[in-house]
Amino acid sequence: MSKTRPPEDIRTAFAAGQRAFGENYIQEGTEKVAALAGLGIEWHFIGALQSNKTAIVARDFDWVHGIDRLRIAERLSAQREARRPPLQVCLQVNVSGEAGKSGVAPEAVMALAKAVARLPRLTLRGLMCIPEPSADQVLLRRRFALLRQLRDALVVEGLALDTLSMGMSHDLEAAIAEGATIVRVGTAIFGAREKPAH
Repeated sequence: MSKTRPPEDIRTAFAAGQRAFGENYIQEGTEKVAALAGLGIEWHFIGALQSNKTAIVARDFDWVHGIDRLRIAERLSAQREARRPPLQVCLQVNVSGEAGKSGVAPEAVMALAKAVARLPRLTLRGLMCIPEPSADQVLLRRRFALLRQLRDALVVEGLALDTLSMGMSHDLEAAIAEGATIVRVGTAIFGAREKPAH
């Protein structure tokens, strides 16, 4: 996760071999995409996405982690240029059942995944979650295990999903133990995050 980090920090990480970077502030992310064009960075948009921002994300990013509504996926597909590779997407699942938290309910994942998988300019790659903050490793592993089980159930239904986007700097060990293929690590790489200016 490179949010709030200046382009120079991203260049340094890129020079050290990191190729994928995640942003969750759209304006900041698009500025970095422009500033670092030509490097071959794989840009990931992480988090909830509003309808009025889908065109920017479809234009500037390679991945979206956080789709939890079919309408958002339909807009991204319609707005992704045909000359570009399909947008790689993960559905966000509310594995902790927290009220007001982004993410589709576990029982609704199957229907949403099948609908998103049919959209022509998207490639559904897998599932993503952000469990509640906790120091309880058993609880965290249970949350991440649920995401893995949901992904496995979708694979049984014929969806070719290879991605579990789960785990951040504070819980990545539990996520990796449960099969994470993408961990969203920022603080552990870049240090404590500065507050954004917006």
